[in-house]
Amino acid sequence: MSGTAQRKLESHLESLKDCRLCPDMHPRPIGGYPVCSPVLLIGQAPGVKEPELGRPFAWTAGKTLFKWLNSISGLTEEEIRRAIYFAAVCRCFPGKNPKGGDRVPAPDEIDRCAQWLNAEFRILKPRLVIAVGKLAAARFLQFERLTEIIGKSFSIETEGGTTSLIALPHPSGASTWHRMEPGKTLTLKALDLIAGHPAYQEALRKAKSAEA
Repeated sequence: MSGTAQRKLESHLESLKDCRLCPDMHPRPIGGYPVCSPVLLIGQAPGVKEPELGRPFAWTAGKTLFKWLNSISGLTEEEIRRAIYFAAVCRCFPGKNPKGGDRVPAPDEIDRCAQWLNAEFRILKPRLVIAVGKLAAARFLQFERLTEIIGKSFSIETEGGTTSLIALPHPSGASTWHRMEPGKTLTLKALDLIAGHPAYQEALRKAKSAEA
């Protein structure tokens, strides 16, 4: 990818840090490394620890996610972060739900934050999108149950053009879906699809050559 794209991505992430469009969200906005990758991973929203640690998937869910990705790449967490571009539907911590757990972002918050993801599609023109969790998958697909989408590959249209989408369940420790059948088998199938995708293989090759 060109140096122009790299500069645009770095400028984009600098602008993201200053976003305060959603008054009920808890800044600061969280972004990944400025990696010009053919693979774009989209989470739901940061948890309470991510603003403190300054990176997406920095806590319990991240441990499971990086374990999954390590199983199909052999890369460490740091190597994966430098191979794949990490994004999210919403970039700020939404706060806690009074009934327990994190608050689900409101539709207007998702709409306002979409400008950042749309810009990333234009800059990166990814050939593979990995959507992690229901909120991320619902940004692109219509479905009622995870069994309808996990373990399958879809073609979607974005501002960067046509790309593949493979969904993963959310790796939250509070969720049992990916640890029970049929979720366990479907998650493994989704990971196999990611591992075999040419864009993912290219991202791994670039990451390994950069380390050499």
